[in-house]
Amino acid sequence: MRIAVAQITSGADKAENLQLVADYARRAAEQNAQVVVFPEATMQGFGTGRLDTQAESPQGPFASEVETLAQDLGITIVLGMFSPADQVERDNKTINRIDNLAIVRGQATAEYRKIHTYDAFGYRESDTVRPGEQLCTFELFDVTFGIATCFDIRFPEQFRQLARDGAEVILVPASWNDGEDKLRQWRLLSSARALDSTAFVVACGQAKPQDDRPKEAPTGIGYSRVLDPTGVVLAEAGADPELLVVDIDPEQVAKVRKTLPVL
Repeated sequence: MRIAVAQITSGADKAENLQLVADYARRAAEQNAQVVVFPEATMQGFGTGRLDTQAESPQGPFASEVETLAQDLGITIVLGMFSPADQVERDNKTINRIDNLAIVRGQATAEYRKIHTYDAFGYRESDTVRPGEQLCTFELFDVTFGIATCFDIRFPEQFRQLARDGAEVILVPASWNDGEDKLRQWRLLSSARALDSTAFVVACGQAKPQDDRPKEAPTGIGYSRVLDPTGVVLAEAGADPELLVVDIDPEQVAKVRKTLPVL
């Protein structure tokens, strides 16, 4: 199976971000990738403005354009977007919260709402994002995929449960926060989650932005990675926008789980 990892930098404009998706998806299809994974917040980058004003239903125009693109190219697209969720009171203010979604469009259709919101290092994503409640797996080409999003990667039990639910490949759209020691943690956590779950992990992050964005916001550091079921790195990007194309063998999962039965 050939998987592409589209490490992009999303901005504030949905139309421009959708054009980025089209450009990278087309390049992935030209290299015969069957799946292309984009980052969390592909619809609108963190730190570029209010998310609730651009949030859409997963049946809305943005997701519909992604579906059309996927069908036209014959590729399955996985990316992060935002949809309206609920209202909460914070500091005597009413806040329109959103769902942080990862959507799958093309040869399979699925939606995952991020469970573990980024409430750490001085940032409170739960003020503006409603935490999800359900794990997500889907079938594609006789392979079971799982999805987790960014901060979820710090919670090994989510990955282990996805594996118990049959996931052989776990896709992780992300927008990792930059800062001291964060790259080391990103690398360590992604490798550990592959080994915990004895599954392939495809972790696609936002590239490191070149414009001025709030330092506390999880705007991306790059270094997207693909790991095998023993945690070995098969490919890693740098900090800048990049397209990785990697061949994986899902049958390796059963072999590893037979010799390393940790689930």
